[in-house]
Amino acid sequence: MELKPVAHYQGALGSKFGIPRQSGLVPSLRGRIVFEPAFRNREALRGLDGFDRIWLIWGFSANKPAKGDWQPTVRPPRLGGNTAMGVWATRSPFRPNPLGLSCVELEGIDGFDLLVKGADLMDGTPVYDIKPYVPYADSFPDARSGFVTGAPGATLEVRIPDTLIISPEEREALVGILSLDPRPAYQDDPGKVYGMPFAGKEVHFRVENDILTVIDYD
Repeated sequence: MELKPVAHYQGALGSKFGIPRQSGLVPSLRGRIVFEPAFRNREALRGLDGFDRIWLIWGFSANKPAKGDWQPTVRPPRLGGNTAMGVWATRSPFRPNPLGLSCVELEGIDGFDLLVKGADLMDGTPVYDIKPYVPYADSFPDARSGFVTGAPGATLEVRIPDTLIISPEEREALVGILSLDPRPAYQDDPGKVYGMPFAGKEVHFRVENDILTVIDYD
């Protein structure tokens, strides 16, 4: 089977660092699904505006190819990065076939583009298919979820100096991302300065005593 992108995601996060670990964790994070020319067909969008949410099937395009054979176990961030679990029991991006599945809010349709919120995708991510979210078939709130016990909440207090120029919309999304603690689970150095691209700029911050302070944004 040969897969080819039908679209690409355009969003504020230009690297893997800082991307929410699941879709829906930062509802204010906006993005755009831009269809490839061969798929910019109005008929293909007929009826989609009647759905509040959609599924995106996409590719982990920024992962480095694993050396040798695929690995049967991974170390989920949810478990602190210290406990190995079977790859089929996780949503790790390191898989035999690097495909991702995300449920996002469909905010609107702009021409041939889809406006979405809450995605956990990097800017430029290839999208291979789009399907509507149907609650009666896709939602099972009483199902067991193994070692995953509820959605992760904000763990850090985020402080952004008023002197930094940032729009209210970008500030809301950035606070949501940073409050989830984008650092690797094994890093907790108060003297370390972290950086990540966001909305075409570079954000630098440090964390101490569960307080994340943005140093600059330019």
